[in-house]
Amino acid sequence: MIASVTVVGASLAGLSTARALRAQGYQGRLTVVGAEHHAPYDRPPLSKEYLAGTLDRAELDLLTPEDDALGADWLLGRTATALDTDERAVVLDGGERLVSDAVVIATGARARQLPGPALAGPAPAGPALAGPGLAGPGLAGPALAGVHTVRTVDDATALRAELLPGARLVLIGGGFIGAEIASTASGLGLDVVVVEAMGVPLAGPLGTEIGQACAALHEEHGVRLITGVPVRRVLGIDRVRAVQLADGRELPADVVVVGIGATPCVEWLAGSGLAVDAASGGVRTDAYCATEVPGVVAVGDCASAYRRRAGGPVRLEHWTNALKHPASAAATLLGAPTPPSADHEVPYFWSEQYGARLQFAGHRVHGDQVEVIEGDVDAGNFLAVYRRDGEPVAVFAMNRPKPFVRWRRELASRATAAV
Repeated sequence: MIASVTVVGASLAGLSTARALRAQGYQGRLTVVGAEHHAPYDRPPLSKEYLAGTLDRAELDLLTPEDDALGADWLLGRTATALDTDERAVVLDGGERLVSDAVVIATGARARQLPGPALAGPAPAGPALAGPGLAGPGLAGPALAGVHTVRTVDDATALRAELLPGARLVLIGGGFIGAEIASTASGLGLDVVVVEAMGVPLAGPLGTEIGQACAALHEEHGVRLITGVPVRRVLGIDRVRAVQLADGRELPADVVVVGIGATPCVEWLAGSGLAVDAASGGVRTDAYCATEVPGVVAVGDCASAYRRRAGGPVRLEHWTNALKHPASAAATLLGAPTPPSADHEVPYFWSEQYGARLQFAGHRVHGDQVEVIEGDVDAGNFLAVYRRDGEPVAVFAMNRPKPFVRWRRELASRATAAV
């Protein structure tokens, strides 16, 4: 029996865990620690409706009047700096120790920054250096005015103030966040350029063929897409003025958004004994969210959970995962672990770009065969199924929601039947 739980992370995964604990009968002390000063809020609209100004700040809030019954002690604006697993003590900035019977790690992830100091003037001599989707470590991060990342509501608020009609926006990174911001900014009347180091945007998660279909949305809506060339650095002194590519080209920029992925917030766990997955950087757990330390579970963007269908640990940055996976963590802590759900084995995410709805469910790996079985790729209305050894393992749809739902259910049925 546990009488006290500390949840570290006050975003969707942390809130979902708190709700799940109470729903499953936990009546003890519940403390939720959040590094941001804001109560839990919804992140997907930050690159879309909120950034466009069509959604008010209050509409992002996730807490409802019913959540008053959680009886949680919310410690917002406080940062966890260490975890003492011997005592299950969460150490906060300032040295305060929160000792409890169980700890939930839900610290999420932060936007990856451009490495290195801000540089200005002519490019340094020598070849471009390798980096994560970039050309080298001598790159300007958000220290330059006009350079942004979008992960928090404060990030989105700051960027929104600069998205003025006619402004020149360069997006570094053509993944989902970059594509969504490009779509939003284009609709606001900005001149938008997307730079993607890979030859085909989204080829990693979706494969080349489907990635190309998504990339076509940019140019169909007047957004310039540059692929296969990494960024060397951002130019400017006090404020950004251009983005320089590895081939020497300079793209004039009034605003730059860096969308090159996210890094799990797990540094505070150094020395705790918890295992961190080398590939994804997330805290390793089993399929039930349990770490190797009794009484400590991990959920959401910072967790690399074992998934049978994927054949190993997978870290997901999906809204649905942060919403639903914590129910398993709560059950594990309360001593009644339940079999992994279909949502766990068949993860789902969606994106909205240029009025198109993109949906994906399942696990795709390199080598899977993809086939468009409905609709027309050129028309931007189709459904594709990924197969591995003849077995369907994932499905993607663009503007094809009804058949997508049927296929998602089919994948879930296959996943649960195999357990």
